[in-house]
Amino acid sequence: MSSSKVPFPDMNTASPKHLVLIPSYNPGPKVLETVRAARAQWTPVWVVVDGSNDGSAELLQTMAADDPGLKIIVLPENCGKGSAVLAGIQQAASQGFTHALTMDSDGQHPADLIPAFMAASLEKPAAMVLGKPVFAADAPALRVNGRKVSNGWANLETLWMGIGDSLYGFRVYPIQPLIKVMQANRFMRRFDFDPEAVVRLCWAGVRPLNIDAPVRYFRADEGGVSHFRYLRDNTLLTWMHTRLFLGFLLRLPLLIWRRLTSSH
Repeated sequence: MSSSKVPFPDMNTASPKHLVLIPSYNPGPKVLETVRAARAQWTPVWVVVDGSNDGSAELLQTMAADDPGLKIIVLPENCGKGSAVLAGIQQAASQGFTHALTMDSDGQHPADLIPAFMAASLEKPAAMVLGKPVFAADAPALRVNGRKVSNGWANLETLWMGIGDSLYGFRVYPIQPLIKVMQANRFMRRFDFDPEAVVRLCWAGVRPLNIDAPVRYFRADEGGVSHFRYLRDNTLLTWMHTRLFLGFLLRLPLLIWRRLTSSH
């Protein structure tokens, strides 16, 4: 790296088996800022470009050419957030990584908390470290209140194992359990990924650990981009919780047994 480049900290001494994974689809101008902020906190950072057609892939590849701690994976077509995460963690597992911190590419998630989340994961590597969002006063009420429904269902479906928030995508996953869960079913490939992942990982015995983390919704004039579609995505979530509830009923004896034995 030439002397004109800003030196990035090498965090591999903290954990050579943890990486930051950023799925990205047409993220708008915030993506470069997001990636720089993540790189300032951790090495390595991988970005999975999920079939974007907004030119962000080329911008990210140019950035990565000057930064050996940044890797860009480009998927040929848009397959959804869950598919992008799966593609990333499968490559990560093949290279010996054991944990991945996922965060959105649009600047909503707090990159400065990456070290704290990684430290919590290092202390309890069998757990998943979940961000619990702290909303600013100007956060859209529809988004803030709407997630309470999904959270209520997720907690019921896991017998209140302790999911603080089912939708917030700033979290650290143990990679192998997540791959196993995703390969066992054909769902959780799009917007349904975040809530279904935590429920199914709880069913698999992966304990949640919650840490408060701020979230910010940027306006369009601030460079914010939202791919959330109220009717489409809430229909997807409704179908997701329907099948998860059926799965919950099948697993209810096991979940009750776990709760009883864990309380002793």
